[in-house]
Amino acid sequence: MTPVHVHLTGAQWPATAPGGLPRYFADLFAALRAHPDVRPSAAAFGAPDQGGTSWGADSGTTAARVRASRRRAPSGTEVLDRHFALFGPAPRGAALVTHFHGPWALESDAAGESRAAVAAKTLVERARYRGSDRFVVLSEAFAEVLVDRYDADRGTIAVIPPGVDLTRFPEAGEPATDGPPRVLCVRRLERRMGVDVLLDAWRGVLAEHPEARLDVVGTGSQAVPLAERAAELGVAATVTFVGAVDDAELARRYAAATVTAVPSRSWEGFGLVALESLASGRAPVVTDAGGLPDGVRGLAPGLVVPAGDAEALAARLVRALAGDRPSAAACRAHAETFTWAAAAERHAALYRALAS
Repeated sequence: MTPVHVHLTGAQWPATAPGGLPRYFADLFAALRAHPDVRPSAAAFGAPDQGGTSWGADSGTTAARVRASRRRAPSGTEVLDRHFALFGPAPRGAALVTHFHGPWALESDAAGESRAAVAAKTLVERARYRGSDRFVVLSEAFAEVLVDRYDADRGTIAVIPPGVDLTRFPEAGEPATDGPPRVLCVRRLERRMGVDVLLDAWRGVLAEHPEARLDVVGTGSQAVPLAERAAELGVAATVTFVGAVDDAELARRYAAATVTAVPSRSWEGFGLVALESLASGRAPVVTDAGGLPDGVRGLAPGLVVPAGDAEALAARLVRALAGDRPSAAACRAHAETFTWAAAAERHAALYRALAS
């Protein structure tokens, strides 16, 4: 069988912009490179992963970056797979797959951007999604968003869960008991990520576990307001805003944690950090925002709490720190059901069907 030539386009490579979308894009590309039925190429901004290419630095005006990203796909491309609405060339005879990682305009609205900016992004999204032969989403929740908000045909949408790199995030064994219990939160510091809700919940956690510590990994526009909020709540001495870390340090942070928290308020397509936590042997307490529950439902549905509910989040973290959580081995075994090989095979089948 002749491999299908697929060209993937993203926003940034993970070495340039840490976060779920760049990591997913790079890991899917790596998995497809190992698949015998696919001949993939990939382009995004910043320093590329092995086998990928770059449109240049992730800087300059939006218009300049758009122009840079609109270069023709490599000769022979049969399927163009876009991962971000703003960037990437026209299909020019290739079948078009659109990965819907989230409603860009609605996420911007949740972040507090102006009405004009939200309206402009809505127009861009609708224009770029038009003509898609297939859509790929990571969860049923986002399939519903595509249908309800963008009028997509449900029959064109494939739900393909992501994988997790089990080598990058090795199982760390049971949490240590010779130090304070630690809660780890790995999130971009933006409004919809709910870190403010976690800080509000933290007082309730400390009431039952006064020795507990909270580590927040990530950067974003809300870094200063969140630090100020921790001080206002009187919990700053027990909260550390770590900032950005590399993969090795992130794996170490997971290993040092007792439990993790993913407190997103809205528009969560899946939550790769939940899978990273599980791979490391750490149970994640997640909200019911979007597709977040999909990562833990098959392991322990009780790890899911209502989005925006600080009291419910505090109560579940209190129980988790007291021992009411899946074992490290159970978490790892559940993570092993989310493989990049399986995700690559499902993508390959989709590409083959479009190229035939």
